[in-house]
Amino acid sequence: MGIFIGDDTRLVVQGITGRDGSFHARQMMEYGTRVVAGVTPGKGGQTFDDAVPIFDTVAEAVTEAGANTSVIYVPARFAADAVFEAADAGVSLIVCITEGVPVADMLRALPYVREKGARLIGPNCPGLIVPGCCKVGILPGQIVREGPIGIVSRSGTLTYEVIFQLTRAEIGQSACVGIGGDPLIGTNFVDCLEAFEADSDTRAVAMIGEIGGTDEQVAAAYVAERMSKPVVGFIAGQTAPPGRRMGHAGAIISGSEGTAAEKMKAFEDHGIGVARRPADIVDLIRARM
Repeated sequence: MGIFIGDDTRLVVQGITGRDGSFHARQMMEYGTRVVAGVTPGKGGQTFDDAVPIFDTVAEAVTEAGANTSVIYVPARFAADAVFEAADAGVSLIVCITEGVPVADMLRALPYVREKGARLIGPNCPGLIVPGCCKVGILPGQIVREGPIGIVSRSGTLTYEVIFQLTRAEIGQSACVGIGGDPLIGTNFVDCLEAFEADSDTRAVAMIGEIGGTDEQVAAAYVAERMSKPVVGFIAGQTAPPGRRMGHAGAIISGSEGTAAEKMKAFEDHGIGVARRPADIVDLIRARM
């Protein structure tokens, strides 16, 4: 059921006693996620909400509580160290919500995570959710609905918008993944498309991209060559002026490759239905199911 997370997810929250970490830990627990541990250095031995043990290190959370997934809510200057710690402890999935992580830090962290055999989602992402099962991150659980549509997106806000439009049309989701909009991220479109293709609960995929870089073009080629399931897409930033960064650190147009027009053409050339507005995804999905 879904991709990357499921009934076997045992979550440790890094930064569980902070403002964001504590708020979203409660949200995840209320949704049904098995939050088995929290980590805040110096607060080991305490409990969160009289239910979740707090440890000083992720290694202790893995050994003592059986954590296999981590979500990171720590300030940007500590985020890469938190990723290193989680990977070193043997966590198989690391979700980094933190925004503003220096690119130089990610240049060091990404190869280390891969070397350890772990998967990183993010940074600067909303995380992921499998409707009716569990969520890891900040995606609002009240807008999702169980169903057959996989969603992968670079934009957190547009992830919510597309989920809402589908749910309002009574079209549910198998899993929703926000991969993040930074120049360097741990999990890309192709990684998610491959997982959705292999997922028996997913019948079609909605892919939300944005200006900057060439990830969408690479994903479009993958869809044409490897996907049997229909894919529709939307590109944000269609009116953005060249050379100006729009929102995410990765959303900057350099030459012609990063423009919305070039990405939309790549989608069309590779058989991906293109939405001009997020709301159009509903009709595109319906036409292909």
